[in-house]
Amino acid sequence: MNRIAFIGGGNMARSLIGGLVRTGTAGAAIAVAEPRADAREALAREFGVGAWADNAEAARGADVLLLAVKPQMMRQVCEGLASTVQAGRPLVISIAAGIRLIQLERWLGGRLPVVRCMPNTPALIGAGATGLVANARVSAPQRAEAEHILGAAGLAVWIDDEAQMDTVTALSGSGPAYFFLLVEALEDAAARQGLPRETARRLAIQTCLGAGRMLGEDGEPPAALRQRVTSPGGTTQAALDAFAAGGFAALVAAAVAAATRRGGELSAQLGD
Repeated sequence: MNRIAFIGGGNMARSLIGGLVRTGTAGAAIAVAEPRADAREALAREFGVGAWADNAEAARGADVLLLAVKPQMMRQVCEGLASTVQAGRPLVISIAAGIRLIQLERWLGGRLPVVRCMPNTPALIGAGATGLVANARVSAPQRAEAEHILGAAGLAVWIDDEAQMDTVTALSGSGPAYFFLLVEALEDAAARQGLPRETARRLAIQTCLGAGRMLGEDGEPPAALRQRVTSPGGTTQAALDAFAAGGFAALVAAAVAAATRRGGELSAQLGD
């Protein structure tokens, strides 16, 4: 049984730990380093994991080291763990946005199998979408282990080219905020038409939830489902024409491009 050590016990780490425990990983096989005493106690109590205040104590003897700290803290954390990691040479998984594989490997002392991934916030309820990319040192069994860990909180998809991770961040990493913005706009628009706001919100949420389930379960591409519910000259067509006139597709493309560009900028700012 592989021993998994989490460095950082925040919301995303908690969601992954919860998913692992739900899918059969023993709490005793998981260690967490978390500086806040109340959070350590809560993790130990809820999941039966070992909880430590010291990063190196949690990481010692781990087969998998999952780095769940903020990007701005990553270099300091990695350099502090380098001697421990070099002694044990675990698979390293990072969920920090913008930190490149080569940066992680260098900060940890080099010659390590490293996986970089970008989960999103729906992982907190087991419905996440995560893109993963590995360096050349990651073996097939280690790839399977990384996919198992991230897949415990939702969909996990491998990316071949690390340069595409900024786009993954822009799409699925930031994507939940786009969805929330759409629901917010639908609610506001319906309220302006006179519908009670609470009713508008409930209908908007359920409509988007139902549409998402159809996409996931039907198997048809989005364009086919859109065409299926659009009658020529009907109400849906009128709304879609208004979206097109307002440049909806171009606006979405510009938003994703802006987020992709910003991901690259953040990576560059954190340095080598």
